[in-house]
Amino acid sequence: MAREINLVPDIKGEMIRTLKLRNLIFFICIIVAGASVAVVLFLAMIAGGQQAAVDGKKATLKTLSSKINSYEDLNAFLTIKDQLGNLSSISSNKRMFSRTFNILPALKPKNADTIIISELNVDLASDYPTLRFDAQANAGEEPFIDYAVLESFIKSMDYLRYDYGDYVDKEGNVIPAYCIVETGADGALLYDVDRKSNYAYWLINGEGCKTTTESSEGGTNNNYVTEEYNGQQVVRIWRTPQFNDWLATENMTLDGTISGIAHFESKCINYIGIKDATKNTTTWASSNNSCLLVPGGSTENGIKVSDSSNGRDANKELVLRFSATIVIAPEYYDFRNHHMMAIGPTGRYNVTDSYVQIQNMFGERATDCAEGDTACLNEVNKNGEK
Repeated sequence: MAREINLVPDIKGEMIRTLKLRNLIFFICIIVAGASVAVVLFLAMIAGGQQAAVDGKKATLKTLSSKINSYEDLNAFLTIKDQLGNLSSISSNKRMFSRTFNILPALKPKNADTIIISELNVDLASDYPTLRFDAQANAGEEPFIDYAVLESFIKSMDYLRYDYGDYVDKEGNVIPAYCIVETGADGALLYDVDRKSNYAYWLINGEGCKTTTESSEGGTNNNYVTEEYNGQQVVRIWRTPQFNDWLATENMTLDGTISGIAHFESKCINYIGIKDATKNTTTWASSNNSCLLVPGGSTENGIKVSDSSNGRDANKELVLRFSATIVIAPEYYDFRNHHMMAIGPTGRYNVTDSYVQIQNMFGERATDCAEGDTACLNEVNKNGEK
């Protein structure tokens, strides 16, 4: 039986194991050091590449900067760009001065009384637009100096309204405002005497004005009845509902809802029908309680009258001179509110800024009573006032 004899002392064996461990640690360190060197070289390559890219971009930007700065119209271009960026805010703050001329016919008395304006100032800079004017009142009959005319004018502020909204097609899609013609050549709102209704023309074949369905022949377009106006095919849209006709065709309900027909959607006016079953008739009523043209009405918050006195007009007729300030609802002048209309106490009135439509409202300023003009100085009005 063979026997093994360990001739290496224990201390010698421990030394050999220590040497092996040392060699293993050295080997691992060499590998780690090599890997570290590789990582450092890799990162150096990336940094170098990035720096080269940055240098290239700097050179490109410098070249572009030189080209831009050499552009002669740079300042004008930057101004236009800045203005384009502000279009939204400009539109939201824009006010339509020409709508002032819609108000004047609504202010004018509809009977023998007359109000003639000699000077008009419009302030649109404040939160609430303001009309300031000098005017003269004439009763139209003896005695011409009549404070009742002025009192009636003041009280009419409580009944002034405005209306606006959108024209829509059969599906209820809004028709762009530039596709709508509301006034004739004289600037007056289009009006059908027989139907006693206002209407507008839809330029159905205009650019951006067509509906989504295909056109057909035979006097119709997209199932709309068309007519010719100024050489263009148009569709007539009633601003005032055709109540009983639309009720009969189920295009309008008694609660005022309109559908399936091109119409005007008012933001201010509500319609309601009351059916009399015994007589088989329907009575229609409208209400407009939210869109007050003069929010303050006949109070001092709405209209202030000062400097009323007797005077003579250009024809030497006796008149009542006065100055007034009227505060108008800001929504009325808002550019974003389309198809605006002023409504007087006895109905609807609307004009553009055509002077022809309002020229009878303006005249020479009345003069003060001359010394010795006893008829002017001593005239007594119907209320017993001097």
